[in-house]
Amino acid sequence: MNKSVETLRQVAACDAAGEYDEAVNLLATATQAGDLVAMTILGKRLLVGDRAPCLPKEGAGMVMEAANKGVPEALAQVAVFQGIGIYQQKSWQHCINTLTWAARLGWLPAREQLLLLHGHSIAETNAQLQQAGDTFWLQLGQSLDLSPWLKSHAGDVLSAEPRVQRFQQFIPLNVCEWLIQQSMRRLQPALVYDAVNRRNIRYRTRTNSIAQFNLVENDVVHFLLQEKMSAACGVPMVQMEATAILNYQPGEQISNHYDFVDPDMPNYAREIADNGQRIITFLIYLNDSYSGGETAFPELGFEHKGTAGEGLYFVNALPDGAPDLRMLHAGKPPLTGEKWIVSQFIRNRPVKYIQE
Repeated sequence: MNKSVETLRQVAACDAAGEYDEAVNLLATATQAGDLVAMTILGKRLLVGDRAPCLPKEGAGMVMEAANKGVPEALAQVAVFQGIGIYQQKSWQHCINTLTWAARLGWLPAREQLLLLHGHSIAETNAQLQQAGDTFWLQLGQSLDLSPWLKSHAGDVLSAEPRVQRFQQFIPLNVCEWLIQQSMRRLQPALVYDAVNRRNIRYRTRTNSIAQFNLVENDVVHFLLQEKMSAACGVPMVQMEATAILNYQPGEQISNHYDFVDPDMPNYAREIADNGQRIITFLIYLNDSYSGGETAFPELGFEHKGTAGEGLYFVNALPDGAPDLRMLHAGKPPLTGEKWIVSQFIRNRPVKYIQE
Protein backbone atom coordinates (compact mmCIF):
# COMPACT_ATOMS: atom_id res chain seq x y z
CA MET A 1 0.00 0.00 0.00
CA ASN A 2 2.89 2.40 0.71
CA LYS A 3 4.13 1.86 -2.87
CA SER A 4 0.64 2.71 -4.14
CA VAL A 5 0.56 5.91 -2.10
CA GLU A 6 3.94 6.98 -3.46
CA THR A 7 2.93 6.15 -7.03
CA LEU A 8 -0.27 8.15 -6.71
CA ARG A 9 1.66 11.08 -5.23
CA GLN A 10 3.99 11.06 -8.24
CA VAL A 11 1.06 10.73 -10.65
CA ALA A 12 -0.68 13.70 -9.04
CA ALA A 13 2.48 15.78 -9.38
CA CYS A 14 2.76 14.88 -13.07
CA ASP A 15 -0.89 15.72 -13.68
CA ALA A 16 -0.48 19.05 -11.92
CA ALA A 17 2.45 19.85 -14.21
CA GLY A 18 0.55 18.78 -17.32
CA GLU A 19 2.87 15.79 -17.84
CA TYR A 20 0.08 13.35 -18.61
CA ASP A 21 2.13 10.88 -20.62
CA GLU A 22 4.53 10.50 -17.70
CA ALA A 23 1.59 10.02 -15.32
CA VAL A 24 0.24 7.22 -17.53
CA ASN A 25 3.71 5.65 -17.73
CA LEU A 26 3.98 5.67 -13.93
CA LEU A 27 0.59 3.99 -13.61
CA ALA A 28 1.46 1.43 -16.29
CA THR A 29 4.77 0.54 -14.63
CA ALA A 30 3.07 0.13 -11.27
CA THR A 31 0.33 -1.96 -12.87
CA GLN A 32 2.88 -4.29 -14.45
CA ALA A 33 4.47 -4.67 -11.01
CA GLY A 34 1.16 -5.89 -9.60
CA ASP A 35 -0.16 -2.66 -8.03
CA LEU A 36 -3.94 -3.16 -8.20
CA VAL A 37 -4.78 0.40 -7.11
CA ALA A 38 -2.66 1.77 -9.95
CA MET A 39 -4.34 -0.72 -12.29
CA THR A 40 -7.75 0.59 -11.25
CA ILE A 41 -6.83 4.22 -11.81
CA LEU A 42 -5.13 3.52 -15.13
CA GLY A 43 -8.10 1.46 -16.25
CA LYS A 44 -10.52 4.28 -15.45
CA ARG A 45 -8.40 6.80 -17.32
CA LEU A 46 -8.19 4.59 -20.41
CA LEU A 47 -11.90 3.86 -20.22
CA VAL A 48 -12.82 7.48 -20.99
CA GLY A 49 -9.57 8.88 -22.39
CA ASP A 50 -8.95 11.02 -19.32
CA ARG A 51 -5.46 12.49 -19.87
CA ALA A 52 -4.68 9.19 -21.54
CA PRO A 53 -5.41 7.34 -24.79
CA CYS A 54 -9.07 6.39 -25.08
CA LEU A 55 -8.97 2.58 -24.95
CA PRO A 56 -12.31 1.64 -23.37
CA LYS A 57 -12.09 -2.14 -23.72
CA GLU A 58 -8.57 -2.26 -22.32
CA GLY A 59 -9.53 0.09 -19.51
CA ALA A 60 -12.63 -1.90 -18.62
CA GLY A 61 -10.56 -5.08 -18.57
CA MET A 62 -8.14 -3.57 -16.04
CA VAL A 63 -10.98 -2.36 -13.85
CA MET A 64 -12.69 -5.75 -13.87
CA GLU A 65 -9.44 -7.57 -13.10
CA ALA A 66 -8.82 -5.30 -10.13
CA ALA A 67 -12.42 -5.77 -8.97
CA ASN A 68 -12.05 -9.54 -9.10
CA LYS A 69 -9.08 -9.14 -6.77
CA GLY A 70 -11.06 -7.07 -4.29
CA VAL A 71 -10.12 -3.43 -5.00
CA PRO A 72 -13.09 -1.43 -3.64
CA GLU A 73 -12.82 1.46 -6.12
CA ALA A 74 -12.81 -1.01 -8.99
CA LEU A 75 -15.81 -2.83 -7.53
CA ALA A 76 -17.75 0.45 -7.42
CA GLN A 77 -16.99 0.97 -11.12
CA VAL A 78 -18.08 -2.57 -11.99
CA ALA A 79 -21.35 -1.85 -10.14
CA VAL A 80 -21.88 0.98 -12.63
CA PHE A 81 -21.19 -1.43 -15.52
CA GLN A 82 -23.83 -3.80 -14.13
CA GLY A 83 -26.37 -1.02 -13.70
CA ILE A 84 -26.16 0.09 -17.32
CA GLY A 85 -25.23 -3.20 -18.98
CA ILE A 86 -21.79 -2.56 -20.48
CA TYR A 87 -18.95 -5.07 -20.09
CA GLN A 88 -21.35 -6.91 -17.74
CA GLN A 89 -24.90 -8.22 -18.01
CA LYS A 90 -27.36 -5.52 -16.96
CA SER A 91 -28.70 -6.34 -13.51
CA TRP A 92 -29.62 -3.87 -10.80
CA GLN A 93 -29.50 -6.64 -8.19
CA HIS A 94 -25.94 -7.55 -9.14
CA CYS A 95 -25.14 -3.84 -9.22
CA ILE A 96 -26.28 -3.33 -5.63
CA ASN A 97 -24.54 -6.52 -4.49
CA THR A 98 -21.26 -5.27 -5.98
CA LEU A 99 -21.74 -1.78 -4.57
CA THR A 100 -22.37 -3.36 -1.17
CA TRP A 101 -19.15 -5.33 -1.46
CA ALA A 102 -17.27 -2.10 -2.18
CA ALA A 103 -18.92 -0.48 0.86
CA ARG A 104 -17.96 -3.42 3.09
CA LEU A 105 -14.35 -3.00 1.96
CA GLY A 106 -14.44 0.65 3.01
CA TRP A 107 -15.05 2.59 -0.24
CA LEU A 108 -16.72 5.75 1.06
CA PRO A 109 -18.60 6.74 -2.12
CA ALA A 110 -20.24 3.29 -2.13
CA ARG A 111 -21.24 3.68 1.51
CA GLU A 112 -22.59 7.16 0.79
CA GLN A 113 -24.81 5.86 -1.99
CA LEU A 114 -26.23 3.00 0.06
CA LEU A 115 -27.13 5.39 2.87
CA LEU A 116 -28.58 7.87 0.39
CA LEU A 117 -30.76 5.23 -1.26
CA HIS A 118 -32.07 4.25 2.17
CA GLY A 119 -33.33 7.81 2.62
CA HIS A 120 -30.68 9.20 4.93
CA SER A 121 -30.09 12.93 4.83
CA ILE A 122 -26.69 14.27 3.82
CA ALA A 123 -25.90 15.07 7.46
CA GLU A 124 -26.89 11.56 8.59
CA THR A 125 -24.88 10.04 5.75
CA ASN A 126 -21.74 11.97 6.67
CA ALA A 127 -22.10 10.88 10.29
CA GLN A 128 -22.24 7.17 9.40
CA LEU A 129 -19.63 6.85 6.66
CA GLN A 130 -16.97 5.61 9.06
CA GLN A 131 -19.24 2.91 10.52
CA ALA A 132 -16.81 -0.01 10.67
CA GLY A 133 -19.10 -2.99 11.14
CA ASP A 134 -19.18 -5.29 8.13
CA THR A 135 -22.61 -6.57 9.16
CA PHE A 136 -24.03 -3.04 9.05
CA TRP A 137 -23.08 -2.53 5.38
CA LEU A 138 -24.12 -6.03 4.39
CA GLN A 139 -27.57 -5.60 5.92
CA LEU A 140 -27.88 -2.14 4.41
CA GLY A 141 -27.27 -3.52 0.92
CA GLN A 142 -29.45 -6.58 1.37
CA SER A 143 -32.42 -4.54 2.64
CA LEU A 144 -32.34 -1.96 -0.14
CA ASP A 145 -35.55 -1.77 -2.20
CA LEU A 146 -34.96 -0.30 -5.67
CA SER A 147 -38.52 -0.74 -6.91
CA PRO A 148 -39.40 2.99 -6.55
CA TRP A 149 -36.57 3.75 -8.98
CA LEU A 150 -37.44 1.09 -11.54
CA LYS A 151 -41.21 1.39 -11.94
CA SER A 152 -43.17 3.91 -13.99
CA HIS A 153 -44.39 7.05 -12.23
CA ALA A 154 -47.87 8.57 -12.51
CA GLY A 155 -47.67 12.01 -14.06
CA ASP A 156 -49.83 15.03 -14.88
CA VAL A 157 -50.22 16.15 -18.48
CA LEU A 158 -49.50 19.86 -18.86
CA SER A 159 -49.83 19.70 -22.65
CA ALA A 160 -51.26 16.74 -24.54
CA GLU A 161 -50.00 17.77 -27.99
CA PRO A 162 -47.12 18.35 -28.08
CA ARG A 163 -46.54 16.32 -24.94
CA VAL A 164 -45.36 18.05 -21.77
CA GLN A 165 -45.73 15.87 -18.68
CA ARG A 166 -44.95 16.57 -15.02
CA PHE A 167 -44.13 14.12 -12.21
CA GLN A 168 -44.47 15.48 -8.70
CA GLN A 169 -42.12 14.08 -6.01
CA PHE A 170 -40.19 12.30 -8.73
CA ILE A 171 -36.98 11.84 -6.72
CA PRO A 172 -36.32 12.20 -2.96
CA LEU A 173 -35.10 15.53 -1.60
CA ASN A 174 -31.96 13.96 -0.11
CA VAL A 175 -30.94 12.83 -3.61
CA CYS A 176 -31.59 16.36 -4.89
CA GLU A 177 -29.28 17.76 -2.23
CA TRP A 178 -26.61 15.16 -3.02
CA LEU A 179 -26.73 15.91 -6.75
CA ILE A 180 -26.26 19.61 -6.04
CA GLN A 181 -23.29 18.91 -3.78
CA GLN A 182 -21.77 16.59 -6.39
CA SER A 183 -22.09 19.29 -9.04
CA MET A 184 -20.80 22.36 -7.20
CA ARG A 185 -17.12 21.63 -7.78
CA ARG A 186 -17.66 20.74 -11.46
CA LEU A 187 -19.44 23.84 -12.69
CA GLN A 188 -18.21 25.32 -15.95
CA PRO A 189 -19.70 27.95 -18.27
CA ALA A 190 -22.52 26.43 -20.32
CA LEU A 191 -21.53 26.59 -23.98
CA VAL A 192 -23.43 26.68 -27.27
CA TYR A 193 -22.39 24.55 -30.24
CA ASP A 194 -21.16 26.61 -33.19
CA ALA A 195 -22.11 24.37 -36.11
CA VAL A 196 -20.16 26.41 -38.66
CA ASN A 197 -16.83 26.19 -36.84
CA ARG A 198 -17.72 22.87 -35.16
CA ARG A 199 -16.77 23.93 -31.64
CA ASN A 200 -18.46 24.97 -28.41
CA ILE A 201 -18.52 28.66 -27.61
CA ARG A 202 -19.76 30.98 -24.89
CA TYR A 203 -22.74 32.90 -26.26
CA ARG A 204 -25.03 35.61 -24.94
CA THR A 205 -28.15 33.42 -25.28
CA ARG A 206 -26.85 31.05 -22.59
CA THR A 207 -25.30 32.55 -19.47
CA ASN A 208 -25.76 29.77 -16.90
CA SER A 209 -23.27 27.10 -15.73
CA ILE A 210 -23.21 23.34 -16.22
CA ALA A 211 -21.77 20.29 -14.46
CA GLN A 212 -21.07 17.21 -16.56
CA PHE A 213 -19.92 13.71 -15.59
CA ASN A 214 -18.19 11.08 -17.69
CA LEU A 215 -18.59 7.32 -17.25
CA VAL A 216 -16.05 7.00 -14.43
CA GLU A 217 -17.28 10.16 -12.68
CA ASN A 218 -20.87 8.91 -12.57
CA ASP A 219 -22.00 6.82 -9.63
CA VAL A 220 -24.70 4.15 -9.46
CA VAL A 221 -27.19 6.80 -8.30
CA HIS A 222 -26.68 8.81 -11.49
CA PHE A 223 -27.71 5.83 -13.61
CA LEU A 224 -30.62 4.95 -11.33
CA LEU A 225 -31.79 8.47 -12.11
CA GLN A 226 -31.64 7.68 -15.82
CA GLU A 227 -33.46 4.38 -15.24
CA LYS A 228 -36.26 6.25 -13.48
CA MET A 229 -36.52 8.76 -16.32
CA SER A 230 -36.60 5.86 -18.77
CA ALA A 231 -39.52 4.27 -16.92
CA ALA A 232 -41.38 7.59 -16.85
CA CYS A 233 -41.12 8.43 -20.55
CA GLY A 234 -40.94 4.90 -21.95
CA VAL A 235 -37.64 5.30 -23.84
CA PRO A 236 -34.71 2.93 -23.11
CA MET A 237 -31.81 4.24 -21.04
CA VAL A 238 -29.34 3.43 -23.84
CA GLN A 239 -30.83 6.31 -25.82
CA MET A 240 -29.84 8.86 -23.20
CA GLU A 241 -26.93 11.25 -23.55
CA ALA A 242 -24.76 12.03 -20.56
CA THR A 243 -26.78 13.70 -17.82
CA ALA A 244 -25.99 17.35 -17.14
CA ILE A 245 -26.80 19.47 -14.10
CA LEU A 246 -27.47 23.14 -14.69
CA ASN A 247 -26.99 26.03 -12.30
CA TYR A 248 -28.51 29.48 -12.73
CA GLN A 249 -27.35 32.36 -10.58
CA PRO A 250 -29.68 35.40 -10.36
CA GLY A 251 -30.02 36.94 -13.81
CA GLU A 252 -28.60 33.93 -15.68
CA GLN A 253 -30.72 32.23 -18.33
CA ILE A 254 -31.04 30.17 -21.47
CA SER A 255 -33.12 32.25 -23.87
CA ASN A 256 -35.63 30.83 -26.37
CA HIS A 257 -34.19 27.80 -28.14
CA TYR A 258 -34.91 24.30 -29.41
CA ASP A 259 -33.34 21.07 -28.16
CA PHE A 260 -33.80 19.03 -31.36
CA VAL A 261 -31.01 18.68 -33.89
CA ASP A 262 -31.75 21.52 -36.31
CA PRO A 263 -32.10 20.49 -40.00
CA ASP A 264 -30.54 23.84 -40.96
CA MET A 265 -27.36 23.00 -39.06
CA PRO A 266 -24.27 22.16 -41.15
CA ASN A 267 -23.55 18.42 -41.06
CA TYR A 268 -27.13 17.79 -39.92
CA ALA A 269 -27.42 14.56 -41.91
CA ARG A 270 -24.19 13.22 -40.46
CA GLU A 271 -25.21 14.08 -36.90
CA ILE A 272 -28.57 12.36 -37.33
CA ALA A 273 -26.93 9.31 -38.94
CA ASP A 274 -24.34 9.04 -36.16
CA ASN A 275 -26.41 9.88 -33.09
CA GLY A 276 -30.08 10.23 -34.03
CA GLN A 277 -32.54 13.00 -33.22
CA ARG A 278 -33.08 14.47 -29.75
CA ILE A 279 -36.70 13.49 -29.28
CA ILE A 280 -37.19 14.19 -25.56
CA THR A 281 -35.83 16.56 -22.95
CA PHE A 282 -36.28 15.45 -19.33
CA LEU A 283 -35.79 17.95 -16.52
CA ILE A 284 -35.62 17.33 -12.77
CA TYR A 285 -35.89 20.34 -10.49
CA LEU A 286 -33.41 19.98 -7.62
CA ASN A 287 -34.46 23.00 -5.57
CA ASP A 288 -37.17 25.65 -5.44
CA SER A 289 -35.66 28.28 -3.11
CA TYR A 290 -35.62 31.00 -5.74
CA SER A 291 -38.04 33.43 -7.37
CA GLY A 292 -38.52 33.60 -11.11
CA GLY A 293 -36.59 30.95 -13.05
CA GLU A 294 -39.58 29.43 -14.80
CA THR A 295 -39.34 27.01 -17.72
CA ALA A 296 -41.22 28.88 -20.45
CA PHE A 297 -42.98 27.45 -23.51
CA PRO A 298 -44.00 30.55 -25.50
CA GLU A 299 -45.59 28.68 -28.42
CA LEU A 300 -47.68 26.63 -25.99
CA GLY A 301 -48.68 29.67 -23.96
CA PHE A 302 -47.51 28.69 -20.48
CA GLU A 303 -44.61 28.75 -18.03
CA HIS A 304 -43.80 26.25 -15.29
CA LYS A 305 -41.88 26.64 -12.05
CA GLY A 306 -41.05 23.21 -10.71
CA THR A 307 -40.74 22.19 -7.08
CA ALA A 308 -37.75 20.38 -5.58
CA GLY A 309 -37.77 16.72 -6.63
CA GLU A 310 -40.21 17.22 -9.49
CA GLY A 311 -39.64 15.78 -12.96
CA LEU A 312 -40.87 17.14 -16.27
CA TYR A 313 -40.36 15.98 -19.83
CA PHE A 314 -41.33 17.36 -23.21
CA VAL A 315 -41.21 15.87 -26.69
CA ASN A 316 -39.08 17.79 -29.19
CA ALA A 317 -39.83 15.88 -32.40
CA LEU A 318 -42.80 14.70 -34.41
CA PRO A 319 -43.48 10.96 -34.74
CA ASP A 320 -41.46 10.82 -37.98
CA GLY A 321 -38.45 12.39 -36.24
CA ALA A 322 -38.90 15.81 -37.81
CA PRO A 323 -38.36 18.77 -35.45
CA ASP A 324 -41.45 20.10 -33.71
CA LEU A 325 -41.27 23.89 -33.99
CA ARG A 326 -43.89 24.30 -31.28
CA MET A 327 -41.30 23.21 -28.69
CA LEU A 328 -39.53 26.53 -28.41
CA HIS A 329 -38.62 26.98 -24.75
CA ALA A 330 -36.43 28.94 -22.36
CA GLY A 331 -34.94 28.71 -18.89
CA LYS A 332 -35.85 32.10 -17.47
CA PRO A 333 -33.47 33.81 -15.04
CA PRO A 334 -33.98 33.54 -11.28
CA LEU A 335 -34.69 36.91 -9.75
CA THR A 336 -33.43 35.91 -6.31
CA GLY A 337 -31.64 32.74 -5.22
CA GLU A 338 -29.98 30.16 -7.46
CA LYS A 339 -31.66 27.42 -9.46
CA TRP A 340 -30.41 23.83 -9.87
CA ILE A 341 -31.87 21.45 -12.44
CA VAL A 342 -31.04 18.12 -14.09
CA SER A 343 -31.14 18.24 -17.89
CA GLN A 344 -31.35 14.97 -19.81
CA PHE A 345 -31.47 14.72 -23.60
CA ILE A 346 -32.91 11.52 -25.07
CA ARG A 347 -32.33 10.41 -28.66
CA ASN A 348 -34.37 8.18 -30.96
CA ARG A 349 -31.55 5.59 -31.12
CA PRO A 350 -28.76 4.36 -28.82
CA VAL A 351 -26.07 6.98 -28.30
CA LYS A 352 -22.28 6.69 -28.29
CA TYR A 353 -21.85 8.20 -24.83
CA ILE A 354 -20.90 4.73 -23.57
CA GLN A 355 -18.24 3.14 -25.72
CA GLU A 356 -18.07 -0.65 -25.81
